[in-house]
Amino acid sequence: MRIAVVTVVHGRHGHLSLQHEGLAASRRPADHRVVVAMDDPLLERWRPAAPPVPDVVSVEGDDRGLPLARARNVGARRALWAGAEALIFLDVDCIPSPELIGSYERVLADPRTADDLVCGAVTYLPPPPEGGYRLEEVTHMGEPHRARPCPPPGQVDRGHDRYDLFWSLSFAVSAQTWHRLGGFEESYVGYGGEDTDFGRMAQSAGIALTWVGGADAFHQHHPVSHPPVEHVDDIVRNATIFRRRWGSWPMQGWLDALVARGLVTRRPDGSYAVASAPDSVLDVER
Repeated sequence: MRIAVVTVVHGRHGHLSLQHEGLAASRRPADHRVVVAMDDPLLERWRPAAPPVPDVVSVEGDDRGLPLARARNVGARRALWAGAEALIFLDVDCIPSPELIGSYERVLADPRTADDLVCGAVTYLPPPPEGGYRLEEVTHMGEPHRARPCPPPGQVDRGHDRYDLFWSLSFAVSAQTWHRLGGFEESYVGYGGEDTDFGRMAQSAGIALTWVGGADAFHQHHPVSHPPVEHVDDIVRNATIFRRRWGSWPMQGWLDALVARGLVTRRPDGSYAVASAPDSVLDVER
């Protein structure tokens, strides 16, 4: 099976370099490494010393936010054009374990799970020690995310109906399943919503959601806001799109928290709007 690893990037070059070190240490090497540079021309000349040699593809930015959905689709098209039979998506923050690629491959090579949407466990690392993270130490730092399944190595947990638990940090699909899904919905721009939509598309298509043991990744620490106040416009806009497509709310907890902060208003008819632009196209319709 020919496997491609796809990562979309804007900045965070240090995170990307450590991720690449992790891929170089993989027990099952990637056959193709696609890096999609989102409005990041410095990456066009990135040629790390360790294999696999990255295939860098550039995507123009968007004034509204990072085109995450479009960039993932561009990366997938590049990998499939080059002959990929399976796609692994890793966020730039994620360091793969040496067993990640092989664990995903075993599940996608099994006829019982070959057509599934497959996710691995992700551990959120504490802030790096002095001198930065060391690959041989990250596997002992922290625990996998408690809200998501984490089967033991070599086992799978199949058939979950909680598609809202899908995340784009680390997942894999066969080329056939990717074509069946049609990729990410590109009307989402900026932070939030596009991965929830992708999970909902899988659910609508009857594609099983499977969690695989051993496909571990380790999320490098970086500062975040709770709620992500710097992404308020993105959250409200993308919630609008999701509501229109699926008839339900994504990111409800964030919306409620932003209302509590006074950054988003909720109108009597049940709609939401960014507080600084209540009559704008950023309204979330009831």
